[in-house]
Order: sequence, then structure tokens, then C-alpha cells
Amino acid sequence: MSQDDSVITAGGAIFTKLKALGVDYVFVNSGTDFPPIVEGLVEAAQKNIELPTPVVIPHEHAAMGMAMGYYEMSGRCQAVMLHTNVGLSNGATGAINAACEHVPMLMMSGRTPVTEETRFGARTVPIGWGQEMRDQTALVREASKWDYELKFPEQISGVLDRAFAIANSTPKGPVYLSLPRETLCEEIPRAGTSAASTMQPAKAGPSPHEIEIAAAALAKAKRPLVIAQRGSGDADSFALFGEWAEEWGIPVCSWWATHLAIDTDHPCHVGDDPGPWLAEADVVLVLDSLAPWWPDRHKLADDAHVINMGPDPLFSRFPIRNFRSNLSIAGENADTIPALIEAMARIGGDVDVIKARRANVAEKAQANRYRQAAEAQASTAKGITKQWVSACLGEALKGKTSTVYSELGTKLGTLERKGHNAFFQEPHSGGLGWSFPAAMGGQLADRDRIIVATMGDGSYIFSNPTACHQIAEALGLPVLIIVLNNREWGAVRQSVVGTYPNGYAAQSNEVPLTSLEPSPDFVCVAQASRAWTRRVDRPEDVPGAIEAALEAISDRKQHALLEISILKD
Repeated sequence: MSQDDSVITAGGAIFTKLKALGVDYVFVNSGTDFPPIVEGLVEAAQKNIELPTPVVIPHEHAAMGMAMGYYEMSGRCQAVMLHTNVGLSNGATGAINAACEHVPMLMMSGRTPVTEETRFGARTVPIGWGQEMRDQTALVREASKWDYELKFPEQISGVLDRAFAIANSTPKGPVYLSLPRETLCEEIPRAGTSAASTMQPAKAGPSPHEIEIAAAALAKAKRPLVIAQRGSGDADSFALFGEWAEEWGIPVCSWWATHLAIDTDHPCHVGDDPGPWLAEADVVLVLDSLAPWWPDRHKLADDAHVINMGPDPLFSRFPIRNFRSNLSIAGENADTIPALIEAMARIGGDVDVIKARRANVAEKAQANRYRQAAEAQASTAKGITKQWVSACLGEALKGKTSTVYSELGTKLGTLERKGHNAFFQEPHSGGLGWSFPAAMGGQLADRDRIIVATMGDGSYIFSNPTACHQIAEALGLPVLIIVLNNREWGAVRQSVVGTYPNGYAAQSNEVPLTSLEPSPDFVCVAQASRAWTRRVDRPEDVPGAIEAALEAISDRKQHALLEISILKD
């Protein structure tokens, strides 16, 4: 290897360029394809080259989840580096989740050496043959906006510029780059590898004409409705959105919300059921919502005017999505929402109509919150429920800067949440095991924030908990993990009973293919990585246990696991 400071190993050049692009962390699960990467990292350190922080992640699914959680908290695209085809296959579920939620990410994985001998970096051990694929990229192609296999080391700067720009263009999403070992073993000039990008992301902006049409429709509407699933943009547009909804008296529904769009105690937040509002609505703003209602259950008025607005308002990645869209407005929420609000302010509305509507919406929203609180309290008659844990956690987090990542865990609404980035729910793609690593990524992005991940026992198992607890301890990430253990696949049970409400399974004490008995001792799993732990079996013990867990993560900066035995749904 040359000691010439004017050149660098291609493996090290990749990290140099990622730093120039603004990447903070590279979440890495290494393998036999990584010698030039490791050599390049050491070389760069000895040459005092500034690099993003490489983080050892012992399972690829965790690496993908952490990159996703880091972006959701910070708004900055990160990178993952996986091991050939087998590592990429482990990360494929994370790619599907990221694509579904429009999360930009630079996915990379090594490629088994192309050559069998002679060339530096050629195959050595048998897996060099065993990991060969005709089309390795096929593992993630459908979840990727762009993909490429690096052919020559001198391409690194240009290819990464392009990858980063495409990932961060509207609509955002993951991209994939395959890295053959021989290519990474070569040296290239250092000049240019730390230069700023030559290519900027394409940011789609809303059409002013379409914004005016939408503003006029909403301003004149008698019974408008907003359904918001993926938040309301950045911190500034989140605040504007809440003020706008109250000013105009427009109800906001969070049907299957994956991001918080409005405070749950906002006078216009009407909960998660769009049905009663949708049936009467004359104008519906579908704000960045993949599936804004349940077509067989929720009925839209025949003459309702529907506006879909978001980064990809028609969700073009999905073959079938036939929700009505009389007007489709493309743009990032942080841009479209302020533009719409400004346009409506210019138009103005009927003051008396708005005043009456505001009072009606606030009254019904308050009644819904009272009902949820009463149901949560009443549900404890037979044991601990998700509603009760949700209510207790919301109470414990009041006044604290915090984020809850919920994966089939606590319920938004019963769980009170306020402020931008205060809540994330599992992606609609349903790749389980997301919330634990996503919470760690969020904690890495904001060390001062209280981060809680709530999940069912099945989701906890899918997160590869041994790997995740090891990461939390190694990186000093004081996340609180709350496992709501009902010893079954509750979502499967609910789906069966919902499909066959009068069927045999609904009348049976045991539903086949749903049991997770006998339940593992999750407390012992967490204790293996020195976590604070506690198990709770009685409703009256839940508030105190949550407070003790929050003390452990806040005061002692120790990651914690709270296992709560809940009733079957």
C-alpha cells in the first residue's frame, strides 16, 4: 500500500465523500468484503482526514432502523453499509419501511469479488463463490429510487453526489450502491474526494395556481376535514398548521398516523376515526396520507371535493391506490402547508360559519378525549390494557421534551402527545422490529431528548433484541423500551376476527397461528446488556414503574426495559 498522502484507498474515499455530503453516521455490519473499507478507515485516520462516524451494528435490520430513526428526528440523510447479498437481504425489510415513509437513505453493500485470482482483492475463502448472485440489487430494487454498481474507483465522488441528490429529491427515499471488493482495493487521488457535492436535490414545489384552487375550496367549505397521517412538515409548519386549524375551525383526523401532525389535545384534533366527519364533509384535504380511510367502512359523500397534498400525492410507487383526488398537489409538507395557509388568509372566510364550526369541532374533540380517558380507566377492571399504558405514559411524559416510537404498542390520542417529532408509529409497510432501532437512531440524533419505544412482544422479538440491547449499551443510548406483552400476535387475531366477525375463530378461545406461548423472559434478555429492568402485572403498578424507568434513563443515563403484561385484545 502506498504511503503517498496524495492518494487514498477507494474504501477510505467513500467515507471521505460521505462526510462532504453531510452524513454524520455510517451504520455498518461488516463482512469479508470489508478489508478495503477497514484499511481505508485506518489510513484516513492516520492522514487526519475528517470522516463520518462509523458505528458497528451487529444486525442489518437494526442498522436500517437506526438510519431511519436518525433521519426522522434530525431531517438529515444517513448511510448504511451492509455485507454482500446476505447482509442486504437482512436489510431489505428496512429498505421497504424507508421507501414507504419517504425516508432518504444511502444503502450500500459489498459485492463478492468478481475475479477468482490474480487481481488484488480477488476471491479467497469459499463464501466468495457462495455469495455470488446474478442480480444482487434485486433484493432492494423495488424499494430503491436509484441503484448502481460501482465500476471504477474514480467514480466514487460523482456516483455518491448523484445517489445523495436523488435520495433527497422529492419524494425522498432510499438509494442503493453495490461495491465490488476489487474496486475498493484500488487507490485514487485524494483531490476532490472531500469536495462539496456537484449535484443538488430536486425539490418539488406546489403549483401556485393549484394552491389557490385548494385554498378557495377550503375557505368556502361548510364542512371541511383534514386527514393527516405523515405529519405536517417541519417544526415551523407544524406550529402554523395547528394555528390554522384552530383559526378556521377545521377538524383534523389522525387515522393510522405514522407522524404527529397536530397536538392530541388540540381543540380541532378529532381523534383517529374519520367516519362521522367524512360522511358529512364537503371538502377533504388528504394531507400526505397513503390510505386516508377504510373504503369498506368509511363512506365519502358523492359530491365531496377531495384534495390530495404531499410529496407524492398519488403515491405512485403503489400499484393500486384509487382514493378520489379531484386536485393533486405535489410538494414537501413544510412548503405546501404555509403556501396554503397564506392563500386562505388572502381569501378569508365567513366569520359566523367559522365561529360556529370551531365551537362544534372543539366540543366533539373534547368529548372524544373524555371518552378515551374514561375507557382507559375502565379497561383496568380485568387487567392491564394498551389504553391504560398509553394514558399512564402520556401523563408521565407531560412537560418533558420527548418522543414515543410506537409499534403496535401505545395508542395515539389515549397517549397524549404534543409538539413536532413527539410521536412516530410503525410504517404502513409493516416491517416489524422497527421501533427499537428507530428509537436508538432518534436518541443518537438528539441526546437530550427522552426517547421511548413501545411495542408488542412480537415486535420486540422481530427487533433482534439481543443485538439492539448491545447497541444501546455500546453507544450509551438511554432509551426506554416498553414491551406490552400479550403473548400473541394480537394484530393477526384482530384481522381474523375483523374479517370473520361471526366465524369459528371469533367464537374460539384460542385462535390458531397467533400464540407466542410460552413467552420468553424479556427482562433477562435486557439484563444481559446491563439494562435497568422491571416487570409489571398489575394496573395500579404501571404509573410508578414508568416513573422509575424514566428516572433510570434520565438521571443515570441507563437504557431500560419495562415489560408489562397486558390483556389479549
